Amino acid sequence: MNDSRTPPPLTGDERTVLNNWLEWHRATLAFKCAGLSEEQLRLRSAPPSTLSLLGLVRHLAHVERVWFRRVLNGEDIPKLWDKDRDNDADFNDVDTASVKEAFATWEEEIELARAISAAKPLDAVGDRNGQECSHRWILVHMIEEYARHNGHADLLRELIDGATGD
Repeated sequence: MNDSRTPPPLTGDERTVLNNWLEWHRATLAFKCAGLSEEQLRLRSAPPSTLSLLGLVRHLAHVERVWFRRVLNGEDIPKLWDKDRDNDADFNDVDTASVKEAFATWEEEIELARAISAAKPLDAVGDRNGQECSHRWILVHMIEEYARHNGHADLLRELIDGATGD
């Protein structure tokens, strides 16, 4: 696998450091999925878990959408992947899900999140179920969310073809 990720800088202002760590983790998930077939992307970790790389991509598209568009930007938009019907639909419904659509949606939500984030100060506040939530907190949470799921992705990739690494 060709690793073209750019490591986060060791110095910089708060926004630069937060944005670069989030970009690192976004790129890490893409790296973990690179070069795999649709069947491999759908491979589940171990019963009863429905965890798969495709499920992670779908989940993180949803997470990007919720935190940046709904919470921070106040957009009244529906959840992805029919999550009102099944809160785990992003993971549970991958057997027939379109890989192309999942990656395109994830990439689109990332681009929208970047634009929203760039336009807001770190102290901007959004609404999460009636509670104030700062842009700064959202960025830290997104780094945590990706870091946790990239650990899952690393284990899944090792299961698929033995590839390991950061």
